Amino acid sequence: MADAILNVFRGDKNGGQAVDYKVPIAPGMVVLDALHYIQGHLSPDLAVRWNCKAAKCGSCSAEVNGRPRLTCKTRMDSLPAGEPITVRPIKSFPVIKDLVTDVSWNYKVNKKIPPFQPKPGTNWKFYQEDADRVQEFRKCIECFLCQNVCHVLRDHDKHDEFGGPRFFVRVAGLEMHPLDSGDRVKLLRDELGIGYCNITKCCTEVCPEEIHITDNAIIPLKERVVDRYYDPLVWIARKIGGKSD
Repeated sequence: MADAILNVFRGDKNGGQAVDYKVPIAPGMVVLDALHYIQGHLSPDLAVRWNCKAAKCGSCSAEVNGRPRLTCKTRMDSLPAGEPITVRPIKSFPVIKDLVTDVSWNYKVNKKIPPFQPKPGTNWKFYQEDADRVQEFRKCIECFLCQNVCHVLRDHDKHDEFGGPRFFVRVAGLEMHPLDSGDRVKLLRDELGIGYCNITKCCTEVCPEEIHITDNAIIPLKERVVDRYYDPLVWIARKIGGKSD
């Protein structure tokens, strides 16, 4: 049985260091298995967040060899053989301990978004194509890997002004639902700061559910904001009609 070296961050919000662990590798092993081996045999106080080990809970997010991934979905044999495997906590959120970060900010953002609001007298039948349009957004497992790679959060720390791709996905699932009567366009502009997104598609690249975050959620939402607030004809009509923003 071969061995692998895992170079794992150990520390908390005050700092820490990377520590090497030698882990025996078995066929089919994933990075989360290796972390569990470290917990069970080498360092029982290693903090790792996980739940389902089936790539559906989103709990085990980390940066493996510099790329944000689910550790339960990252096979050891997919990584370069004979080289140390680096495992770090995701960087957009404060470290609590080792690989566990404080992602509570995300739930505060979620509370800003008005929930589904059915139209009065709704006929609850609608076309399959309408269901397909929003079903993709329901696949989100809140791993927050998209939030982690978003430069607005990660590099510019605009947590007070920006919602991030995960919550643009949530808003898209509501705004594009054929039976919803809510209006979240002003929220997108003023509180979720969708204008900061420059559609680099890095969020789409790391999504384990392969949601087309940029093309199917963010760009259509940006178009709604532009149509309402920055189309000159709409702006003139709104001013003539005496309507405010």
